[in-house]
Amino acid sequence: MTLSQAVAARLNELIAEKQITQYRLAKNATLAQTTIGDIRHMRNKSMELYSVYCIAQGLGMTLCEFFDSPLFSFESIDD
Repeated sequence: MTLSQAVAARLNELIAEKQITQYRLAKNATLAQTTIGDIRHMRNKSMELYSVYCIAQGLGMTLCEFFDSPLFSFESIDD
């Protein structure tokens, strides 16, 4: 799994878990809805860490909490 795939999977997991829409997350994170959509659907091979930071804030969590997932273990990431 690439890092972009792991971030997309984690974001989709958290959106479902917190029962929040992409639109509401975009408003909470003060990011364009297209930015979140691009990350979720892996339209970009890379993303800015600042965008992930804003998303974490929009979900009411820290970056540590966002990245606290087996998706981000060294064994899971292959890029």
